[in-house]
Amino acid sequence: MAGETIITVVGNLTADPEIRTTGNGASVASFTIASTPRTWNRNSNQFEDGQALFMRCSAWRDMAEHCAQSLSKGMRVIAQGRLQQRSYQAQDGSQRTVVEMQVDEIGPSLRYATAQVTRTSSASGYAGNRGGNGFTGNNGGYANNNGGFGGNAGGYQGGAGYSGGAGYQGGASAPANVAPAAAPASDPWGNADSSAASFGSFGASSSEFGGNDGEPEF
Repeated sequence: MAGETIITVVGNLTADPEIRTTGNGASVASFTIASTPRTWNRNSNQFEDGQALFMRCSAWRDMAEHCAQSLSKGMRVIAQGRLQQRSYQAQDGSQRTVVEMQVDEIGPSLRYATAQVTRTSSASGYAGNRGGNGFTGNNGGYANNNGGFGGNAGGYQGGAGYSGGAGYQGGASAPANVAPAAAPASDPWGNADSSAASFGSFGASSSEFGGNDGEPEF
């Protein structure tokens, strides 16, 4: 949504994420990230902690389940989301306003730790999902799929390709044993002469060039 404030917070979780289910059946995980800035003190030649920022965060639906299974107290995380302000009524009846971050992306920081990622199955996962945008096992993939390179209609074999179809072999190729066009009757080179006078008698008669006996020879 336009106009929202997007921030990134790096810090440690103050407690394990708390997950609950709303009235409409959606899951939401709530947790707090403590982000403490550190500055270098030239007098003491060491880093000193500044004023900590405690950012209340909420993650919804599938991300809420993933946060509850993956994150724990003290873990250093990197979170990005949108700042939101909401008002609520406290137990003493007073109205209070809080600013919290609705998390869009979150993950462990690998600066001081290591992590192993496990992908979850979903409609748009990486493998084994019908109709998704995965790499294998889906329509539109690279192999054994409609529209792929091998074993498909319209491919190089078995279809309208190079063999077995209307291609170069076994298909609608050029007709064989086609008789050449006959030479015209007036063609002096095309008349067969058993006396082998086809070339020897050519030009002996001046009528071949349109002249007569009375014209001088060249």
